[in-house]
Amino acid sequence: MTARISSIEALEILDSRGNPTIRAFVGLDDGTRATASVPSGASTGENEAIELRDHNTGRYNGKGVRTAADNVEKIIAPELIGLPADHQATIDRLMIDLDGTENKAALGANAILGVSMAVARAAAQSIGIPLYRYLGGSGACRLPVPMMNILNGGEHADNSVDFQEFMAMPIGFDRFSDGLRAVAEVFHALKKILNSKNLATGVGDEGGFAPNLGSNEEAVEIIMEAITAAGYQTGTDIALALDSAASSFSPDLKSTYELTWSGGGTLTSAEMVAMVKKWVDAYPIISWEDPLAEGDWDGFAALTGQVGERLQVVGDDVFVTNTRYIQQGIDWKTANSVLIKLNQIGTVTETMEAIRMCRDAGWTYVISHRSGETEDTFIADFAVAMDGGQIKTGSASRSDRIAKYNRLLEIERELGREARHYWKR
Repeated sequence: MTARISSIEALEILDSRGNPTIRAFVGLDDGTRATASVPSGASTGENEAIELRDHNTGRYNGKGVRTAADNVEKIIAPELIGLPADHQATIDRLMIDLDGTENKAALGANAILGVSMAVARAAAQSIGIPLYRYLGGSGACRLPVPMMNILNGGEHADNSVDFQEFMAMPIGFDRFSDGLRAVAEVFHALKKILNSKNLATGVGDEGGFAPNLGSNEEAVEIIMEAITAAGYQTGTDIALALDSAASSFSPDLKSTYELTWSGGGTLTSAEMVAMVKKWVDAYPIISWEDPLAEGDWDGFAALTGQVGERLQVVGDDVFVTNTRYIQQGIDWKTANSVLIKLNQIGTVTETMEAIRMCRDAGWTYVISHRSGETEDTFIADFAVAMDGGQIKTGSASRSDRIAKYNRLLEIERELGREARHYWKR
């Protein structure tokens, strides 16, 4: 007999930046109790679902989420109690209808998503199967290739690097645990190199080092040096992935790019496309997220047309895990991959619909954390369930990031000989 929801509660907790966020609790009538915590982003797209804040300057500088928590307990809970926990789509649609806005501004995407994830976790626990099996079915067995963030810039760090993330991807390994070990070793090799050059080894929001460097190119070159120092071959064992987060340095979000932190000057959209192509020609870069700003659809399309056969061009701010914008991107050939963030759209069901659209178009997709994270490991199971083969969840430091990697190691062990792990575009 299907367990039904018997209680829903919410608590204001702190994320990895010390800012408030929501933790939801869902109880079922068979005694199951599950929780889920909601992350928060720093570089956010204009069209993301709304993260509801209290704006009471007397608490947490206005960033409190008591209103969102109240919405969970006073508005959402009465409507969901008594429903079967395994009716995920019905539950998520009901919350969307309760909110009644396009961007979840009434109840808050943070309130809705917390309940959505906790319901999924409770339903899985109730029938005694792992979350990745519950969401992905009996065939869910592919461990994702990690995009390990090892050097930070942009809005995730206080340094002279314009681009937000420089990542190492272990593409030459048959096991997740071996690939994870390799990029962790590169992370530690990079720290030694930075120390030898008297460069800072403090870390940014997602755990990557955040040194002041002479140029954006130097960030790539020093990572390649670290890959070699760790005993691996660049481009064969470990490749590079970047996230420019270009909206963060584009004043008009479509045609002008100011590389002010590195002293790189002001570039047009065409010049940014040319620069990306030059880097892809020179370095073993296989994935590039948000190389252009969220309004620069023409620039995205031009870049994809030039290098899309050999580069995963990932849209984040431009698509915000929303099927409306993803379909437009597919129609316009804007990119060939989508970054998937649960809190950009606000429910598990809508996130899965976005992934389904990517699959149907032959696009890749990358399951991603946010810069303001918690110890919740939902996205680790979700990445295995969705079979996309890639996950972006930070560096080999900060426990909020390590928790996801450790959960994936657990899943690999649980799967045993069934586990699969490979890079494929």
